[in-house]
Amino acid sequence: MNYFKKYHIIFIIISIFLVSCNEKTKEVKVEQKICTDFSEILQRGSLIAVTDYNSTNYFSYKGQPMGFQYELLKNYAKHLGVKLDLKVSNDLNDKFNMLNNEECDLIAINLTVTKERSKIVDFTVPHTISRQVLIQRKPDGWRNMSSKALDDSLIRNQLELAGKTIYIQKNSSFYDRLLSLMDEIGDTIFIVDTTEYGVEQLISMVAKGEIDYTVCDENVAMVNSTYYHNIDIETAISFPQNLAWAVRKNCDSLLIDINAWMRTFKTTRKYKLIYNKYFKNSKTATIVSSDYYSLNGGKISKYDKYFKMYSKIVDWDWRLLASLVYQESRFDSEAESWAGAFGLMQLMPATAERFGVDTSSTAEQNILAGVKFLKWLDEKLQDRIKDKDERILFVLASYNAGR
Repeated sequence: MNYFKKYHIIFIIISIFLVSCNEKTKEVKVEQKICTDFSEILQRGSLIAVTDYNSTNYFSYKGQPMGFQYELLKNYAKHLGVKLDLKVSNDLNDKFNMLNNEECDLIAINLTVTKERSKIVDFTVPHTISRQVLIQRKPDGWRNMSSKALDDSLIRNQLELAGKTIYIQKNSSFYDRLLSLMDEIGDTIFIVDTTEYGVEQLISMVAKGEIDYTVCDENVAMVNSTYYHNIDIETAISFPQNLAWAVRKNCDSLLIDINAWMRTFKTTRKYKLIYNKYFKNSKTATIVSSDYYSLNGGKISKYDKYFKMYSKIVDWDWRLLASLVYQESRFDSEAESWAGAFGLMQLMPATAERFGVDTSSTAEQNILAGVKFLKWLDEKLQDRIKDKDERILFVLASYNAGR
């Protein structure tokens, strides 16, 4: 539905499954186009980037957007003096098509730099360096085993991968690495490349005993190992590799600016804090296990029960109502604007009085009053706009204008 686009940064927190951001380009076919001039980005006042949705790049926690790529992009957009317009796609083909069709200015993921990919995009200087590692499950009773006994029970030599079955996400760069590894060891590795599961889902499947092996980047593996204690990530299957952003071919001015900014930013304390926050912070496990962590499909806010209850009045998906409330007040029940709008729904005093609430009303009462106002707007527009989806757009616009 088109009305979700306006609120996609919030609404996607409950609608997208995990996938990997490390994908190969062997199946990506694009026709290169002339690059949008860098000055157009500044003139439009926004940087349009596409990223993917997982526990490190971009997610939502308690209604707040977070993620390593998200924070890098926010800082780069601030450097340019423009706003960030973030798009989300969990398919590499889509990302490259979006870039080629000038639907975005850059791809901001953990994209492994390869010669093959360099034929269709220009890479920035790397934002991180990582290795590919084998994800395997520790044996039962591993906590009582000595270090040597544990090592002996696990694959530590790449030669031991001969005859093993490894699950990876389809189109990932891990596929090419495993093919090369087969040549190096002179034996067969059975590769199952799946479109059904993303990297982090495959890691979960290893931890649960549903599959035996998968592969991912070491920095992502480190994050996952903080909440899957029974997985081992110590066996590397590649040398260190550069992970970077990508821009269209011939976007020299944009590439030069990103590279200059990235080189400087990576030397700052702020970059180190951001990197450590997502890849080395033990609190990551707490966030990921929280009900408010978006990738668990759990809570968006502590007001969810009211959104679910009262969204029925206006016949909306409760998550759209949650998106509206986040847009209005960031889920702050004490929020008050310079114009006098207050509460979660940011109701203006006249509207609030009409629907029976004031600044002393509870959060639930404020939500109910806001929903009644939405219902009133919807009824006013029903005769003129028959299509429900189109009418929702006008209701949202009217709500923002009136309240």
